[in-house]
Amino acid sequence: MQNDSGEIVELYVPRKCSSSSRIIAATDHAAVQIDFAEVDPTTGRMIPGKVLRYAICGEIRRMGESDDCILRLAQRDGLIPANL
Repeated sequence: MQNDSGEIVELYVPRKCSSSSRIIAATDHAAVQIDFAEVDPTTGRMIPGKVLRYAICGEIRRMGESDDCILRLAQRDGLIPANL
């Protein structure tokens, strides 16, 4: 597809599962993407650029392991204490 200036652009940007590193297909309708944003305590607004994004593929969700995967990823990134 071309944009207004005539450059070729892609409509689909493939994602990888944050837990298993699998490519998430365009037809994987069970996949989810969760954003955790850091919030300014005085204003209550999101701080730009302080967002962690996790993508979980449908296969992990079907196995019922998505909550464990998100917990492990959040501990790795320091959102949750490691001794929880």
